[in-house]
Amino acid sequence: MKIYNVIKTLTFALAGTLAISGCTKLHETLTSALTVPESAEFSPLFLAQAYTDIGLVWDDPSNVSQAEEVTGDDVFLPVRGGDWSDGGEHIALHQHTWVRQDGTTALFETLWEGLNKMSYDATSVLGTNGTADQLAQARFIRALACYQLLDFFGQFPLRQPTGPSSNLLTAPPVYSGDSAVQFIEAELDTCIMNLNPSNGTSIANQDAARTLLMKVLLNRGAFDTRATPTFAAADMQEVLTLGNTVLNNSSHYLDTNYFNMFIPSNSSDPETIFSLANTVLNKTNGTTNYTNMQNRWFATGHYNQYDALAPNSGWNGFSIPGEFYNSFGVNGNTLTQTPVDTSYDLRLGGRYMPNVTSASGIRPGIEIGQQYSEAFITGSTTIHVQDSDRLHHLLIYTNGEEVPPTIDVTGLASVETAGFRAMKYSPDFSQGKTSYANPGNYYIMFRLADVMLMVAEAEMRTGDNTDALTLVNKLRTARKAPQITSPFTLQPVSANIYEANNLLSERAREFWWEGQRRTDLIRFGLFTEAWRLKSADNGIRYTFPIPLDDLSTNPNLQANIQGTTY
Repeated sequence: MKIYNVIKTLTFALAGTLAISGCTKLHETLTSALTVPESAEFSPLFLAQAYTDIGLVWDDPSNVSQAEEVTGDDVFLPVRGGDWSDGGEHIALHQHTWVRQDGTTALFETLWEGLNKMSYDATSVLGTNGTADQLAQARFIRALACYQLLDFFGQFPLRQPTGPSSNLLTAPPVYSGDSAVQFIEAELDTCIMNLNPSNGTSIANQDAARTLLMKVLLNRGAFDTRATPTFAAADMQEVLTLGNTVLNNSSHYLDTNYFNMFIPSNSSDPETIFSLANTVLNKTNGTTNYTNMQNRWFATGHYNQYDALAPNSGWNGFSIPGEFYNSFGVNGNTLTQTPVDTSYDLRLGGRYMPNVTSASGIRPGIEIGQQYSEAFITGSTTIHVQDSDRLHHLLIYTNGEEVPPTIDVTGLASVETAGFRAMKYSPDFSQGKTSYANPGNYYIMFRLADVMLMVAEAEMRTGDNTDALTLVNKLRTARKAPQITSPFTLQPVSANIYEANNLLSERAREFWWEGQRRTDLIRFGLFTEAWRLKSADNGIRYTFPIPLDDLSTNPNLQANIQGTTY
């Protein structure tokens, strides 16, 4: 029996126990079985579980991030001998060749089950007599789960705490297409009205609901017809209205030190709109809210990259192609892929980071070229110790040009060094040299830059390129990137997905490895195009297949994906 089914069974059992407590009916609802004080008492318990569910799906790079980034152009995972083969999962994702029978099945099941558990647990809160704010927080979490299910699978099942769909003996109804969007939109409108205006960024808040609603409206046309997305003028106007409300909130402002948003002490970063709490207080007593944040650096770092734990300081997997790195060069500028280039744009990284570089030599960002154990220990450019791989070659990350179409580098001299690396969240070295596996980093779900670029996109989709470019250049100023002066378009005008002077590429530069690329590529109509290590595909894999056992137990779910069964 799968873990999720066990959890689901236990949850149902708890609900059933509560329902029959003090009565003889077998199918009472949760609220009818509890007194008002008892019902209110369970609200924070169920709500805490729903928040935990978010982290279980989002914080580990092997879940939402892998589904979003590895299927795109900015991340690939070379097979390195016995490492990262994983039943062909990562190659199938990158090349859009997955089928139900390959290694990707486990990922699809994890996403489907985790997101549905999140929706179910949030709905459990709605079956209590919680406060208006608690119920609104639960609606936000459920809307977030439904949005991601709709994006990944094209549909979502939904039980309500009361009414016909609350009967666990019947299959829940399923929403898809515009009916799904309308449901999520109505939920978020209710959230905005009822969330406490004083809610902080680590719980559901009004601006978080506005940001999620902007995403829903921008992607409505893609959810309806993914091959040819459309953008209704009314939706774009609503995106502008919502976005400008968030932008006018003086409590949010751009962080002029880009990587400060991702350090272990990022809980109060001014750019954050919604984040998942992962506190040092919890860390010190041996537990964390979200236990997989350390995988953000384990997944990409080399086995030897942190000397104190070598050869177990990383898993040497997630990599970035040189073409993506070069897309940071706008206005005809070409980057030459050397560490000196990292002064070009803060988002490339490669700079000294207090408490990170001095402890390990790691310079967060897109890591290229030679890596060092103790580089820039005083903030200067003095080099101390060059890292080596396990074959005693210098640890020099390449741009990945030598990687064959099979994405298998097993027989190459660069087996351990092929591909630049993505070190976005700074490792937490606060426990000294014994461990960096219990981080304090909050996971950033929504931030102000996303709102800015969504507003710019809505402006461009309604013909206002001038104001859109002004907003983009305001963001680039904060990132210490050169202003874009050449013609600026929504998306590449050529077949080159890495073309630099367009909004799609700006979103990639801003949000690399933040779990958005697949959704952006679909919305901009470029998900099926060719890019590094991927040929153009036939467009039947815009969504992921629902696990077969779930299809067999709910006849309301649709097995066909974009009209093609596979």
